[in-house]
Amino acid sequence: MNAESGFPVKPVYGPADVPAGAGADEPGQYPYTRGVYPTMYTKRPWTMRQYAGFGTAAESNARYHQLLAAGTMGLSVAFDLPTQMGYDSDDPIAHGEVGKVGVAIDSIDDMRLLFKDIPLDRVSTSMTINAPGSVLLLLYQLVAEEQGVPGTALQGTIQNDILKEYIARGTYIFPPKPSLRLVADTFAYCRAEIPKWNTISISGYHMAEAGASPAQEIAFTLANGIEYVRAAIAAGLAVDDFAPRLSFFFVARTTLLEEIAKFRAARRMWARIMRDEFGAKDPKSLMLRFHTQTAGVQLTAQQPEVNLIRVAIQALGAVAGGTQSLHTNSYDEALALPTEKSARLALRTQQVLAYESGLTGTVDPFAGSYAVEALTDAVEREATALIDRVFEYGSAVDAIEQGFQKGEIEASAYRIATEIDSGERVVVGVNRFTLDEEEKYEPLRVDPAIEAAQVARLARLREERDGPAVQDALKDLAKAAAGSVNVLPLMKDALRLRATVGEVCHTLRGVWGVHRPVERF
Repeated sequence: MNAESGFPVKPVYGPADVPAGAGADEPGQYPYTRGVYPTMYTKRPWTMRQYAGFGTAAESNARYHQLLAAGTMGLSVAFDLPTQMGYDSDDPIAHGEVGKVGVAIDSIDDMRLLFKDIPLDRVSTSMTINAPGSVLLLLYQLVAEEQGVPGTALQGTIQNDILKEYIARGTYIFPPKPSLRLVADTFAYCRAEIPKWNTISISGYHMAEAGASPAQEIAFTLANGIEYVRAAIAAGLAVDDFAPRLSFFFVARTTLLEEIAKFRAARRMWARIMRDEFGAKDPKSLMLRFHTQTAGVQLTAQQPEVNLIRVAIQALGAVAGGTQSLHTNSYDEALALPTEKSARLALRTQQVLAYESGLTGTVDPFAGSYAVEALTDAVEREATALIDRVFEYGSAVDAIEQGFQKGEIEASAYRIATEIDSGERVVVGVNRFTLDEEEKYEPLRVDPAIEAAQVARLARLREERDGPAVQDALKDLAKAAAGSVNVLPLMKDALRLRATVGEVCHTLRGVWGVHRPVERF
């Protein structure tokens, strides 16, 4: 049997398969194989952060209140595709996509509705947004200031990981170099204005969704992390001034032991990279802290209730692997947006693990396992070799521009698909244990009238605001983008005047251009 990463898995592991003293590292100490904190979940569980957002800001706000009432410890915002791509809801290119895969946010008016009656000084918020990540963060800060909450009190994360968009996901706007400049500007801005905010969540999740193996997932994610650190240092930041606010985002698959090993290997690798390559001194700069989401790509439309079991196993792997926060997918997400009931069941899965399983009673319970220690070493070897191949191109950006990571992921996806098609890799309900006739399921649907309502809101906004002042602010932003000063203060000025997300992004497009991908094959 082979692991998903490609190396063979032995039927039996023993002392000869692991180095002497394996698993004897102390939790909370370098190289953090056993966890970034000494006590991990023995004092408090991981943050249970459910990813949600659909339709209008008002509808999403209602769902957030439901999740908070059900025991969610942090919010995680899903944005619709036009918002992710920096287009307003009334842009012709947005037609048919408004509110479909997340919430439509066009301006400060929408952000204000999204967080109505939610105290932003007491809630940690994660926003899955990349190319326009800084724009949405500034809208969030402006709404917090309206609540009387200073930036120094805000806690949360923006994904802001543009490099993986070129590799796997595709919601990029600008070319790599100005995109990296925008990331570095965000690091500097947040250090001064929003110091508790995690300025980036370097993501392997979407690469895994595109077909990356566990070793590829952490290799390409850490390679991107190296690129971000280099960009920030080149912009004049000291490594220990920004590295403690870096965070990561990984998937949890059903291959339980390999996933536990993957998380342990990733922590160890990042600690060594930050210490040995960048000379980081602050222990927090060495700690790979990460959010996990269960594997959406492994959910099946066939017999969707079986996804409850898959999600429970995946969540177990994330917790046993030492995640800092976790989102559990709803069992019906392969069919449509999750219903209120299915979202609550997903959260209850985490709560059972936290309060009934006994997993929170001890730190890294798999430490010293011959199998897990050997798999941790194997994943690390495979991932390290891949990182070396990335930097043979010169940098992660150079490798991206040559299509290396994308090509490797596509080859892995093809291998897995072939194994499923042949029956070598079993997917319950798909290629074995199937039903002749599936039960009918009534999914949650997004009302198509949402787009018309959002377009009408934008029309009112453009009539009510001070148009000339907005245009002057956007001109100032364009000048800053053409130069070298930090663009975020100018963006904030424009957004405060009710400039839209699309207008800000179009202004930057006009200066920086847009990315055109190059196919490797």
